Amino acid sequence: MACVSHLCPMAGLYLHIPFCRKACHYCNFHFSTSQRLREQVVEAMCRELELRRDFLGGRPLATLYLGGGTPSLLPEAELWRLFETVARHYALQSDAEVTLEANPEDLTAERLAALRQMPVNRLSIGIQSFRDEDLRFMNRNHDAATARAAVLRARDAGFDNITIDLIYGTPGLDQAAWVRNVEEALALEVPHISAYCLTVEPRTALAHFVRQGHVPDVDDALAVAQFEYLIERLEAAGFVHYEISNFGKEGYWSRHNTAYWLGKPYLGIGPSAHSYDGRARYWNVAHNPRYVKAILSGRLPLECEQLTAADRYNEYVMVRLRTVWGVRLAELEAMGAQWKEWFLKEVAPFHAQGLVEERDGVWRLTRRGKHYADRIAAALFFTD
Repeated sequence: MACVSHLCPMAGLYLHIPFCRKACHYCNFHFSTSQRLREQVVEAMCRELELRRDFLGGRPLATLYLGGGTPSLLPEAELWRLFETVARHYALQSDAEVTLEANPEDLTAERLAALRQMPVNRLSIGIQSFRDEDLRFMNRNHDAATARAAVLRARDAGFDNITIDLIYGTPGLDQAAWVRNVEEALALEVPHISAYCLTVEPRTALAHFVRQGHVPDVDDALAVAQFEYLIERLEAAGFVHYEISNFGKEGYWSRHNTAYWLGKPYLGIGPSAHSYDGRARYWNVAHNPRYVKAILSGRLPLECEQLTAADRYNEYVMVRLRTVWGVRLAELEAMGAQWKEWFLKEVAPFHAQGLVEERDGVWRLTRRGKHYADRIAAALFFTD
């Protein structure tokens, strides 16, 4: 059956910039370290923005997110071209959140001054660690001093809405080193921190190193201890743990990602970018040359999947259980009484173990349950 977009209020717009200067050993996102096709990809993205302008039904955008890859490596002229194309075909709310993912080495004083002239009002800085040995292990393109300086320069340039990424569970990162990492992040006074446990993804350099025995696998017990410390320390510092990997001060939660987690529709532009209209998921080909060729010939290199009622239930449980909003029985019932009944039956053992709690019809993970979020969600899935 052909996929047809069902017009719904849109959460926002995502632009995937599929280029990086170096390949991080742990990353399995779609990107290229060759910039040979960069100008053509930007041209094709502008064309795709035009071709898919009706997907949003003319509704104003609440958020715009440039991710990747490394959007900050684009020349200013190419960033401007993307913003101008968005403005030509879409209505951006006056208070829209506009996020740019950036690597520390790109955030020079000159680049920050240029970004301040653009619609960008939120920076997501990929720091990952304040230890040089961790950064070398990950094959990052910056050192710890560059990371610190980038955040301070961004604040001096007038960006107050800043989030930084950190990774825990890396080999050699003991508990004391992780504590220092967290304290360095807090000392920079950023209002949002995203922290991820190192994951050995298939078909990455890290997976190869682990297979060959050159690098030890993630120490699960140490990763759990580091996650537990992170929660306690950031909550004590005034952050809200509003999603498993995300901590924000009030007023600084990611509006774009929150829309994802609340199941709002969105449009994704660029190679490998995903879209969602409430009933179906769409994704572009994850291949830069094929993407460019298709778009510039007027074709959308899309695949899509119409979601069944069971798919929507499973996705709702998987995502909402990770958030402060939790699984709401009233929302399950609105999806169909059978989903509420299924959920209550399957969640009972986890409630008995103290891994999930209920208050006023809302089910959330307990502090201990957050360590098993994926396993619990999978156990709650509906399977034929």
